[in-house]
Amino acid sequence: MTLSKDFSTVQAPGSGRSNPKLALAESGHSRFALGQQTAGQSPLGQQPQPIRLPGTDCMIKPQVPLTSLTSFKVGGPAEMYIAPRRLEDLQASFEWAQTHGLPITLLGAGSNLLISDRGIPGLVVCTRYLRYSHFDTETGQMTAAAGEPIARLAWQAAEHGLSGLEWAVGIPGTLGGAVVMNAGAHGLCTADILVDTHTLAIDGTLEVWHPDQLNYTYRSSKLQAHTSLAAAEAIRLVTQATLQLQPGGDPEDLVAATTQHLDRRRISQPYHLPSCGSVFRNPDSHKAGWLIEQTGLKGHSIGGAQIAQRHANFILNCGGATANDIFQLIHHIQHTVEQNWSLCLEPEVKMIGEFQLA
Repeated sequence: MTLSKDFSTVQAPGSGRSNPKLALAESGHSRFALGQQTAGQSPLGQQPQPIRLPGTDCMIKPQVPLTSLTSFKVGGPAEMYIAPRRLEDLQASFEWAQTHGLPITLLGAGSNLLISDRGIPGLVVCTRYLRYSHFDTETGQMTAAAGEPIARLAWQAAEHGLSGLEWAVGIPGTLGGAVVMNAGAHGLCTADILVDTHTLAIDGTLEVWHPDQLNYTYRSSKLQAHTSLAAAEAIRLVTQATLQLQPGGDPEDLVAATTQHLDRRRISQPYHLPSCGSVFRNPDSHKAGWLIEQTGLKGHSIGGAQIAQRHANFILNCGGATANDIFQLIHHIQHTVEQNWSLCLEPEVKMIGEFQLA
């Protein structure tokens, strides 16, 4: 069993690298077609029924729409879906998928994700309900579960008089996603304050990883799901993390500083319509938003997807957009920027499922 692969890089024509016409979620064995009979599915002609995950209170639900579970508000259904609330339930979910030979796709807050209109085959495991947090006001350490929203933790840290997480208040993802992606803002990032992270392998084993083991770089780490599927044992799911913050701050001052960080993001970035945040990683030479703006693409639309006027590195769902609209717009941006700047922008957003270029 392997994790479902994401396709985070859609290369532009002429880049010297491959430009695949088809991005397919890989299951590690044969292609797994949506609609194929699987565990929990009823006989032909009947609607598939939810089933209880053995030994837990969790239900495995078939054909669950994922549009409401991603910040883009697009994408097809999960063939099978489960949302564990405890570590033991998460382990049982992995075991169930392995028993039934199903690929697993992990879904957190869905804030940095583009899911195909065709949906996701296999089992989608949603981790957003894995929640707990503890703040040590003496040592400054904060430990929280992977499903905790990083923005909420930033507010709570400030209220506890702990500084060092104010920058995260405008990030729409979870703590687990922040650890995996090395999320950051205003020149700071998760790698700067991570003490350790607990991870779960798909064989059910738990390990503790430290920053020096994670190969942290700009918006990237060893934990990202696009590491080699051939080495599935190397892929880990973050279950919790501990961050080192600075104790002894004045809660009122820290809440004010956190508010300022949020206000700064709201002024410079569009939050009034669904988006995934920044679509592309910043190249070494210039910021991606500046490169896109200089090509005159602000406001350009494909279907219901539009490049934001306020920040060119944002794509907005202006109503009725499909995942394919967004995918085609991403590719159009890459193609145009490369023609003008001889640079291939690398998407920061993760693409899961099957996509076809026009």
